[in-house]
Amino acid sequence: MFRLQGGKTLAVDLTGDGVKAKNGSMVAYDGRIAFKKMSGGGEGIRGMVTRRLTGEQMTMMEVTGQGTCYFADRASEISLVTLRGDKLYVEASNLLATDGGLRTGTTFTGLRGGASGNGLFTTTVEGTGQAAIMSDGTAVVLRVTTRYPLSVDPGAYIAHQGNLQQHFQSGVNFRTLMGESSGESFQIRFEGEGLVYVQPSERNTLGGDV
Repeated sequence: MFRLQGGKTLAVDLTGDGVKAKNGSMVAYDGRIAFKKMSGGGEGIRGMVTRRLTGEQMTMMEVTGQGTCYFADRASEISLVTLRGDKLYVEASNLLATDGGLRTGTTFTGLRGGASGNGLFTTTVEGTGQAAIMSDGTAVVLRVTTRYPLSVDPGAYIAHQGNLQQHFQSGVNFRTLMGESSGESFQIRFEGEGLVYVQPSERNTLGGDV
């Protein structure tokens, strides 16, 4: 049902079913399509209250009908993620769309505080189906194993899935080495088994340069 048109537009073929997409991300459609704004990122009133309290901002719309709908957001690159009963952790600003049957939520991570505006919480997508995530530039998918942990700049982090543990650690980044950093740098360290999605660009963060 999800397919990419180039790398920056998502086409979704609807046959009476529905999808959840970032509010305002529709760029074109054909057929008989209906759009409905969802409260709390699709989690209802409870989800709306939770997101206001946590600062994890996500406004979604439900798209249903018969036809094809096209989604994009600020010419961001789009990657498709397939879930098979597992859970995807993704920054709200990087989530474009999900299958209608996937459950979205908010979870405490203790790590996203390193990314400005994202608080200590992140968005979760869980179930069986597809999700579309966005990145500034083509996303890189990095595998983490028990033998090879991974450290990521908070500003480059997009999402992760699998059996991974996260730790917030101090370290050295390129700006520090070049003498352009005014303070201590921090990274997110992933250990276990799973996949981490990063973008070749950095958001302005507090954790990346404190």
